[in-house]
Amino acid sequence: MCALSLKKGASRKSAYDLKNPSSEVIETHTLAILVDNEAGVLARVIGLFAGRGYNIESLTVAEVDHLGHLSRITIVTTGTAAVIEQIKAQVSRIVPVHEVHDLTVEGPSVERELAILKVAGKGDMRVEALRLADIFRASVVDTTLESFVFEITGTPEKIDAFVDLMRPLGLVEIARTGVAAMSRGS
Repeated sequence: MCALSLKKGASRKSAYDLKNPSSEVIETHTLAILVDNEAGVLARVIGLFAGRGYNIESLTVAEVDHLGHLSRITIVTTGTAAVIEQIKAQVSRIVPVHEVHDLTVEGPSVERELAILKVAGKGDMRVEALRLADIFRASVVDTTLESFVFEITGTPEKIDAFVDLMRPLGLVEIARTGVAAMSRGS
């Protein structure tokens, strides 16, 4: 194939790749970071993001090994491929960090989020809220004569869809945990 017949961005492996490097696509990545469970580690990791102007869309942290005193930080962030690589390299250099995994590129993964929503309404709005909750497999965890509190787990997209449907029905308040993620398989 002649180099002149290549279209812009036609082949990723071509020496004649004519894509404009400044027009890179912004991607969303889920990072799983294993760290020592000690004071200040989370602040150091998050400080790296803040200091360089990187955005964090979701953040969850919990101790995962009580005997080894290890915690897992799950961060959903956005950036170009180069920015994501830079984030991973810089996070891995922080001393209490043991492992950094980019679940988005390492293969299939499972992502879940928990949300609780308060919806206030009467009459038909109340019935419709219950019907939609049943469709989305949300549980009623509290109820009064004027409101419900629903609990829903699933992908962030599922929760976003449920929230969007509850807005016109009297959505009052939302609390979300952020994404918890894990790679699939062994």
